[in-house]
Amino acid sequence: MAIELRSGVKYGSFLSLAVVLVAYWFRSPDSSILDDRLDTVLSSLLRAERKVGMNGVSSPRVAIGFGGCVDIIVDGVTLLNKMGLKPTDQPLHHDYIENAEQLAQSFAYFFSPGAASERFVMNDTLFSELVEASREIPGNRWSIGGNAPVMASRMALEGCDVLLGGSFSTDFTDILSQRITVAGNTVDEPDIHLILEYPTGATWGPYTSRRANRYIVHSDDHNPYLDSMEQFQEKLNSFKPDLLVVGGLQMMDSFPFKKGEREALLGKLAKMLSSASPQTAVHFEMASFVDESLMSDLLEFVLPHSDSLGMNEQELPNLLSLFRGSNLTVLSDPNPRVATVLDQMRDLYRLVNQRHQEAEMGRPLTRLHVHTLAFQAIIVKRGSKWKNTMSATAKASLTANRHVCGSPDIDLSKARLIMDESFSISRQEGSQRIPLQESRPVSCWDEDGYEVCVAPVLVCTEVYQTAGGGDNISAAGLVLQI
Repeated sequence: MAIELRSGVKYGSFLSLAVVLVAYWFRSPDSSILDDRLDTVLSSLLRAERKVGMNGVSSPRVAIGFGGCVDIIVDGVTLLNKMGLKPTDQPLHHDYIENAEQLAQSFAYFFSPGAASERFVMNDTLFSELVEASREIPGNRWSIGGNAPVMASRMALEGCDVLLGGSFSTDFTDILSQRITVAGNTVDEPDIHLILEYPTGATWGPYTSRRANRYIVHSDDHNPYLDSMEQFQEKLNSFKPDLLVVGGLQMMDSFPFKKGEREALLGKLAKMLSSASPQTAVHFEMASFVDESLMSDLLEFVLPHSDSLGMNEQELPNLLSLFRGSNLTVLSDPNPRVATVLDQMRDLYRLVNQRHQEAEMGRPLTRLHVHTLAFQAIIVKRGSKWKNTMSATAKASLTANRHVCGSPDIDLSKARLIMDESFSISRQEGSQRIPLQESRPVSCWDEDGYEVCVAPVLVCTEVYQTAGGGDNISAAGLVLQI
């Protein structure tokens, strides 16, 4: 009996060992191949990023406006639960938020597809309650917020000297990089924006997020007025920037201006942009806009004076729909195919320049950067002032992982590729397909008068923060092109 038992143990041990070996035999190569593939893509992107550095002895000079705030970053579902907001059975889009029910409906609308959104809260009492509840949530974080300060911080980190237009408290300016010079008023208390973050697969009642993203709410009554513009403009001429960046204009979205007030502000901005030196490139960073009249004003006052545009996969079709004369696209596919985005970029590039030729004023569009979760795509006019498109696309891709994972070093155990193994350059039948080559992951080619570059993103799987991702990515891409 003992012999049979020992034999059974030996046989069982042998069988267990055999199962482990078989599992290793069949699983390990796939895992190893995947690891090797990611490692090759990463090393190739890093090599492309390092291919060019800062040109010349002096650091690039960048002027960035407008505004800024303090972000409170919390888990969105936790905040809504703490506020006692029940999951709505009616997800709805609202241009602005007036009560708790609209907040629940709007959050649910963008939460399931995992689309980024930003809304103005008209109800001061509700916003104050949200802020107080956020302060009490364990793990809440405070950080510098606003398109301009975030882009300024990234560009300073990358070695640029920056002029930042915004009105900040002394506590705020004290933590900015020494490479950043502030032009604007000093305020006692900065505005607070609430960043409701959520990871992929997060649940809220019957809703599950398809991808990590954020829903932003604010009750900002300073930044919509671009109140630092005058001081910013005074320093602009003597600063002599290589690049002038405009962002933060979504603060005007659905804001209750007096009649003609917003148009007057944008008119002053247009005058400032039009007076910029021809040697200074101008970039406009898009954001989440839902007010069609504001978007129309941007087409009139800002886009004609911009050489370059930056936006995400939601903002691209939104702007394109306005050019085509249709209603704004509030919610688009959060994970679009490369071919779809490239076709939309071509259309937007053509329509903006067609409008420029008809108006016979301003600047032609010579650069367009679209950042998505899965990939980066940049179009640059051949022969324009923009340099190093391939390296800039690689840097934008790497910055996406660095920011979202919250680390300058990329950990491949927290990354994955979700871009297709190959992609069509257009949705038109018979279009060329380009394979993703691990050793040369940035694909570039020439089309009618411009160069196109596409790079895969090593998507961060352990999200630290999505808010500010677009600003960091756009800023990093611009650094190598000026």
